[in-house]
Amino acid sequence: MVSDHGLSGDVQYGWSMDDASIVWSRGGRDFLHGRITLIGSVDHAQETWLWSWANSSLPQTVLGDITAVRLYGEEHVFPLLVWPSFHADQKRVAQARIVAADVLAADGLWLEPGDEIDLHFAIHSLRRV
Repeated sequence: MVSDHGLSGDVQYGWSMDDASIVWSRGGRDFLHGRITLIGSVDHAQETWLWSWANSSLPQTVLGDITAVRLYGEEHVFPLLVWPSFHADQKRVAQARIVAADVLAADGLWLEPGDEIDLHFAIHSLRRV
């Protein structure tokens, strides 16, 4: 995704959970837009993953079709996708992200690291501006 869409070098980005969007720019000019779905978050202090479908404080817009991931977990007996939260070790978080991206037919994944919480997004509908 980085090489296909020129996301390296002097690139800025901004995202919004309110309208479920992400935009990349260079030199003050937007060049790529996409839609985001918040997959889940990792709390550093508690070392836990929380699925976005289990987080009632989020705007509906950024949830997209995330319930499809939980339903996939129920249908295929994949507990990691059904538990609202779990210990956030590297292997489990990677599995959750990759399966969610596949179920959601995402164009890519985006990690927004934070001091206390990391946010994990699926990116969809990328389009050049």
